[in-house]
Amino acid sequence: MGQSQIREYTVQARSTDTFGRVLCSCRQHHFIVDGPIQNGCPGEAITPAELFLSGVASCGVELLQVVAKEQNVPLEGVKVNIWGIIDRDHPVRSDVTLFNKVRLSFQLKGVNEGEGVKLIETFKGR
Repeated sequence: MGQSQIREYTVQARSTDTFGRVLCSCRQHHFIVDGPIQNGCPGEAITPAELFLSGVASCGVELLQVVAKEQNVPLEGVKVNIWGIIDRDHPVRSDVTLFNKVRLSFQLKGVNEGEGVKLIETFKGR
């Protein structure tokens, strides 16, 4: 029988004694997230928006490795750069804060252009 298609995740976040600083926990891992300085927060640690973009970028790296392995493609390395912008003067929706634009850039090592395009298209379809 194959692996379950259900994946469940739990992460906790709690305030600290420093305004705008959050302690996050996931399994046995703990890390600090700071609100941005524009909100009067420390802005020293990774911010929630950067953490979100990091999750997307790391998903891209990991998933391309998985897809390449499934397709027996000789992928030697993956680098993903991600850029996002939130324009509060031109919100996508008025009820929540969303990124207005997000751009991903992939650099792949060990594959030809056709293999790379196929890997990225598979990533985009998942």
